[in-house]
Amino acid sequence: MKNFRSRPKANYISDADWQELYVLTEHWISDLSFYSDDLKFMHHLIDKYFILISKKENIDMVREIEVGLNNMDNQCGSLLDRANKHLHHLAELIDNPFAYDSHKFRAEHEQLEDDLTSFVKDFRKNRKEVFTITKYVVDTEKFAQKVMNE
Repeated sequence: MKNFRSRPKANYISDADWQELYVLTEHWISDLSFYSDDLKFMHHLIDKYFILISKKENIDMVREIEVGLNNMDNQCGSLLDRANKHLHHLAELIDNPFAYDSHKFRAEHEQLEDDLTSFVKDFRKNRKEVFTITKYVVDTEKFAQKVMNE
């Protein structure tokens, strides 16, 4: 899978001014809010079909996915908190360039971006699993109900 990066290549983090990093961080917060809403939708999707499940192996698969979604929720919430705190620090740096050590701050910015990149990769994988297993469960449960009704 390709690396997901919101910033241009090269030395962008070390060369960008505070305003550019501020805009990038705002973008990350917007993305994380979207992912949070998408996670809520996936929880709703699972909850909706969970009550229709009759096969034990399907129940176990859905529970496993639910655990993964809960982990993604925790990661997303943590990243959103970190990004909001980071944005606040950026605002302080814009007002007072000596408020923080700029090298340390840029290293933290890069770490936040790396963590966001890792989250997005995990999120995409998890989302694909949710839809794949949801489709499988719905199809097998429909087949089971059809056989029972005949």
